[in-house]
Amino acid sequence: MTPDEIDPKGLIREAYRIEGVSLEDCRGIFFDWVLGHRERRIGAAEVAALLDLYGGVAPDHPMTRVLREGKDSITTAPRRRGGARARR
Repeated sequence: MTPDEIDPKGLIREAYRIEGVSLEDCRGIFFDWVLGHRERRIGAAEVAALLDLYGGVAPDHPMTRVLREGKDSITTAPRRRGGARARR
């Protein structure tokens, strides 16, 4: 997967370039990035690829923290069990 496939609009790349960007700003940018991938589901592999691209260069950047949180929430998210048993 290339950086252009993972981040076609460059939202994550640009977040790392913003001087003084806040954690809240990074969360909003991450949310926009996820919404920009409506045609396919975002998984832990895509977020891990972004961490590989940018996280090692800027480990203390707020976007690195957001990406780590996003990856963790994707891999540990509980699965909903449907059907009649779930509605009781």
